[in-house]
Amino acid sequence: MKISVLMPVYNERETIQEIIRQVQAVELEKEIICVDDFSTDGTREVLQEITAGASNVKLLCHSKNLGKGAAVKTGLEQVNGDVVIIQDADLEYDPQDYPHLLRPILSGKTQVVYGSRFLGEHKAMYFWHSVGNKLLTLATNILYDTTLTDMETGYKVFTRDVARKIRLTSPRWGFDPEITSRILRMGYRIYEVPIAYAGREFYEGKKITWRDGFTVLFTLVKCRFFG
Repeated sequence: MKISVLMPVYNERETIQEIIRQVQAVELEKEIICVDDFSTDGTREVLQEITAGASNVKLLCHSKNLGKGAAVKTGLEQVNGDVVIIQDADLEYDPQDYPHLLRPILSGKTQVVYGSRFLGEHKAMYFWHSVGNKLLTLATNILYDTTLTDMETGYKVFTRDVARKIRLTSPRWGFDPEITSRILRMGYRIYEVPIAYAGREFYEGKKITWRDGFTVLFTLVKCRFFG
């Protein structure tokens, strides 16, 4: 089985080399597709150096900043693996969890796996981020008749067959609720496994804010009732 690791990247110059090293260290056949969303801090130049020396790393570049959802959409069009793993570039998620994430798919239990930060060991989150996440996950469960614990997780894993059916339109923070909505509305049940999580601080470059929660909630409702 070949894994496609899809990595949306925006201004992660301090972490991009390390996260790619960690992904490469996982003993699986893989391709790494990095989508640089018009970074302005030198990230793109670092990625160009990495891709010049690694045959399994592909770099796709946006000519302007479009958002994480747009970066994932660009990457999905290029995947060649049997399973797709979405990997953030900020070191909050540990690639050593890949075998746990892949096990339910390999055993035939499901075609979609989410890594839950609330089921595994994790660094304590900001209180209001935790509350917001749980409220948005609750809204997802009510709207889509499911029992997820972490809809906003950065670890979303699915087979290539599922990837080919997903049609994303939300370019920015609406990505997580939209892809979850598309998957659930296609009739797939999401299998959750515990993962480790080391959330970074705002001074380390954490980007999401409470305002993004409104975008997520709006996207959940829009996708549920208007497709």
